[in-house]
Order: sequence, then C-alpha cells, then structure tokens
Amino acid sequence: MTVILDRPTTTARTLVSPALFDRLTARIIVDHPEHAHHADVIMEQALAFLATCAANPGAGLGPSEQVDVGWHTFILYTREYAEFCQETAGRFIHHVPDDVPGESGTGGGLAATIEAMEAAGYRVDPVVWPTSADCSNDKCSSGKCNQCHAGCADSPKKAVA
Repeated sequence: MTVILDRPTTTARTLVSPALFDRLTARIIVDHPEHAHHADVIMEQALAFLATCAANPGAGLGPSEQVDVGWHTFILYTREYAEFCQETAGRFIHHVPDDVPGESGTGGGLAATIEAMEAAGYRVDPVVWPTSADCSNDKCSSGKCNQCHAGCADSPKKAVA
C-alpha cells in the first residue's frame, strides 16, 4: 500500500516577529475595516507572496486585491519592510503599480502566482486568492475578472539611492 503525504507547508507569519505581525494586522483593521474579520489571513498571505517573489526574481508575480492590502500595509513600515526584503530576498522588493492594469505584460496572472506560492511550500488561502478556475488569464484579459490583477507586481530592480 502506498501512502501519499501532503507536501508540508510553510507558515509565512514566522517570517516576521509576532510583535510586527500584530502591528501589521492591527493597521489593516484600522485602515481597512471591511477586511477586519480576516486581517491576519491577508497579512500572512502577503508575507507568503513576498517570500515567493523573493525566490522568483523577474517572474512578475502579482497579488490579489486583498493580498495587495497587506503589501501596502507592510510598505508603510519602511524600516521593517526594508529589513524583511534584505533578509528574505537580498534585495528590495519594489511595488510597481501598472498605470493601465491588465496591460503590463508581466507574469502569468494570479494562476502563476498561486502556483509559485504552492511550489515554495506556502498554503494559498482561498479567502484572499480567487481560484485559478474562477480567474483564468482569458477572463483577466477580457476584463471579466476584477481580482486577476491587483494593478501591481514585484520588480527585481534594485532601488536607486
């Protein structure tokens, strides 16, 4: 008899201190009360997304709309965000918004991001990520899916001082 074990998953919240994680989720609750009921999921998934970007430079990965809330929140804590980027990626993970969402040509949409996160060992929480069945690239390019592209992606370019 063959037993197939699920791949172990990494808990992204351990990528930052518990105190910082609590500060970030509290900020989401204050700034985005509509997401208060799952602020911790948003932040954990944002950390997993950023760690996946770190492991896949140049892939043009992009967040879901709710994960982007977590990314924006983390960026507000500039010192901690810069330290996280250096420790996790060895570089600054730039947030590059698209001036015209859907026309950036970067990455393969959310399906590619989700696949990369799972390959990195992170659990993808459907609460904040649409499933690839609900959000195909065809739907994204036709504008029928409002969560396929959050309007921003990771850029591996180094910051200019």
